[in-house]
Amino acid sequence: MTTMDVAPPALLRLFNRLDFAPAPAQGILALLLKQWNAARADAPFPRASAIAKQPGGFPSGFVFQRLDGERDYALAAGLAAAEAVLGSLGANGRLSRAENRRTAVRLRRLFEEALRTGAPFFAQFIIKKQGRDSAVVDALIAPLSEDGHRIDSFLSGFSTQIIKDGALMVEGARSSEVDIALFALGPNRELAQKVASLLHLELAPHEERRFEDGEFKIRPLTNVRNRDVFVISSLYGEQEASVSDKLCRLLFFIGVLKDAGARGVTLVAPYLCFQRKDRQTKPRDPIATRYLAQLLEAMGADRVIAIDAHNLAAYQNAFRCDTEHLDAQALFARHFIRLVGKEEVAVVSPDLGGEKRAELFRERLERMLARPVAKAFMDKRRSEGKVVGDIFAGEVAGRIAIVLDDLISGGGTMARVAAACRKEGAKEVWCAATHGVFSAHAVSVLKSAPIDRIVVTDSVSLPAYMDTEPLRRRLTVLSIANLVAQAIRCCHGGGSIVKLLEEGA
Repeated sequence: MTTMDVAPPALLRLFNRLDFAPAPAQGILALLLKQWNAARADAPFPRASAIAKQPGGFPSGFVFQRLDGERDYALAAGLAAAEAVLGSLGANGRLSRAENRRTAVRLRRLFEEALRTGAPFFAQFIIKKQGRDSAVVDALIAPLSEDGHRIDSFLSGFSTQIIKDGALMVEGARSSEVDIALFALGPNRELAQKVASLLHLELAPHEERRFEDGEFKIRPLTNVRNRDVFVISSLYGEQEASVSDKLCRLLFFIGVLKDAGARGVTLVAPYLCFQRKDRQTKPRDPIATRYLAQLLEAMGADRVIAIDAHNLAAYQNAFRCDTEHLDAQALFARHFIRLVGKEEVAVVSPDLGGEKRAELFRERLERMLARPVAKAFMDKRRSEGKVVGDIFAGEVAGRIAIVLDDLISGGGTMARVAAACRKEGAKEVWCAATHGVFSAHAVSVLKSAPIDRIVVTDSVSLPAYMDTEPLRRRLTVLSIANLVAQAIRCCHGGGSIVKLLEEGA
């Protein structure tokens, strides 16, 4: 698939404000490209007649045939689709007679580029009316050949989205969502796809390219001018990319979105990095939470949405831009009340720092179960990587102990608290954490831990090494897609996040 990175300078000058993607990912152009590849089989180029015989023929596509000895093309198939973008073609169907001259010239130059490269060509350009952007047009040009070797015609397809009041009208979206652009960076694309589906949107395309020396380029591949842009990016380290790599890529992407005229940029961080060090406990300690906030604000982030930040007060105080904080408590509560039945329950905080989080969850669970729920906590102190403290307070004997934390990383905290609960007579131990940031070491720790259930959300993509027995049987992943989608809708449309959390999206 050819892109503008290899296009000659003349073509670059002609296509003012032009963007390119490696291939159409969905919609009518993706179907046309699929038909082109299916009809080609083992030949260099497919025949137009072979595509026409496929189910659906040319869905919103058309074919122009080369005219020998002329720099002109004649329509061979798809009159309605061609005239929808080119206007009237005259009696003989010549491209040179098209009513829309500017689009015809662009199409002709794309034909010539596809002829030069011998490959399908995908382009995006903006149509102006009275000096203003009026539509974004995606175009697919794919070479055809009746003898299978010499290019004699071109399969073409256009997909047009209208721009109204500076915003891109998204097909199938509600009126309040038409100017949203939703991007997804990083590996948790499955979560982002669910969020987009709930919002009746498609994920906006972007390009990420890594150079030989490790530097990279990142940019949006759709118009974001005057649009409300949301970027879903979970910032955690993994084998393929460190948290620092992901953060740098995100910062550059926010910067280019602002340069491209985005009305507002919101980072949706299901997991927000560098939250553990939010205060100085030793001389010259860093305050990483504040440094992260300064970086995001410096690049132009207008709002940050995080889920179950490590320290809510530190998160809210670190930023000067707008912040929203979501929690997964309603999600966990609905999951657990279906399982506990008539059993007695206790909510356990693994340390004093998480006691407020555990207490709010206990109160919610108590309301939903309509009966008392006990509470307990474990003493924990961490210094130089070592965890100490063995004080346990609370009533868990004969109860299901639900240990609630914001994240599980090495698994040591959960294993330690679970052992203490068992020692105190807990009937079962269930562990819940919003972020399953499981290190490789966590597998061996959790395998032998006296834990009956482990429940996390999809804020972080589970590493492959977690798909092993007996962890597989004990591990449950709940989706936060609806919570994120509702939060985006509230932020864009002026809804109440507080009400959203109270109702438990």
